[in-house]
Amino acid sequence: MYTTSLLESAQSLSGQIISLRRAIHAEPELGLQTPKTSAKVRAALAHLPLEWREGGTTTGMVATLKGTKPASAPLRRVLLRGDMDALPMTEDTGLEFASTIEGRMHACGHDTHTAMLAAAAELLASQRETFAGEVQFMFQPGEEGYHGARFMLDDGLIDPLPDAAFALHIMPNAPHGVIAGKPGPLMAAADQFDIRVTGQGGHASMPHDTRDPVPAAAAIVTALQSMVTRRFNAADAVVVTVTQLDAGTAHNVIPDFATLKGTIRTLSAQHRALVHTLMQDVIASIAKAYGVTADITITKGFPVTICDPQAVDLGKNVAHETLGDDAWNDLPAPIMGAEDFSYVLEKVPGAMFFLGVAPQGDDWSSCCAIHSPRMHVDESALPRGTAVLAGCALRFLERGFE
Repeated sequence: MYTTSLLESAQSLSGQIISLRRAIHAEPELGLQTPKTSAKVRAALAHLPLEWREGGTTTGMVATLKGTKPASAPLRRVLLRGDMDALPMTEDTGLEFASTIEGRMHACGHDTHTAMLAAAAELLASQRETFAGEVQFMFQPGEEGYHGARFMLDDGLIDPLPDAAFALHIMPNAPHGVIAGKPGPLMAAADQFDIRVTGQGGHASMPHDTRDPVPAAAAIVTALQSMVTRRFNAADAVVVTVTQLDAGTAHNVIPDFATLKGTIRTLSAQHRALVHTLMQDVIASIAKAYGVTADITITKGFPVTICDPQAVDLGKNVAHETLGDDAWNDLPAPIMGAEDFSYVLEKVPGAMFFLGVAPQGDDWSSCCAIHSPRMHVDESALPRGTAVLAGCALRFLERGFE
């Protein structure tokens, strides 16, 4: 079952994959409400024997396919996920199917994720007499910072929970058609912080009559870097980056306040909590030393994306058996970006994998990365992703994590 025949079946759907991907790409939607994209998916899969669940706070949808093979053992349930939303940025690719909406672009590949997932539903529906159990196809909006997966879980769209879950994410600057992954932390937790340093402004020629917030803010920037390098093991990455520092309105005026903004990336819940505590201690101490006050607000983003080792082994075996001996790459380290599939993996054992979509024969390392306005996808790699998604579902339904 898990041979090149699965890839051949996926390749026969290549036209459908590309057509749906391009239709979604041309009309990108943002956030938790993606009605046009959802409608395209429903139309593409309307002929299949799927049970749909949707509604609640988003336009997210879950389609369930039931296998018809008789089974004596308890039936398993597996979830496959694809995200649907785009980014608020202007496309600069020159593609004939480029975004028709100014300031919006599928620069993270969610159009391909949705198209590959829809094709996996098509492929598995054609083979449902070969398996027992259920496949849940999770079409999710709001991945780009909107916590769409969490909302779908809270809305009860994934109830009952599956026994395992898998997802793919394309990488335009990775080898064509190669699947990559790793057990344990795959992607980081991502939080943002806002700091306000308040002093007492005045004339820049008489700083002794003020409580200048600017040097205090500068000290906070350098202290946060030292905090990371001196309090955390470099082998277990922690990133605290100040990306914005604003203060003042004129060259001869000391302002009343300064603000700092930035991001926190961690690879464990323990480090995430510790960073939050240490940052509060650091800014309070510096503020006291400089005679100012400082307040920090930390807004939690996605949790750490943690892949189950057994699920990763399953995906690795499927990649080898379906795509060939050279189809898998063991990632040496986590990626410090964030992913809201983490909400699903907090509740269900599973894994996310990456699919390289650089053009065949090109120097993949020089290709534009995700979130670039010039990002390109070699669409001939997409059936490989569909085959792996379908293969993971079939293998788990048959054997579990054995």
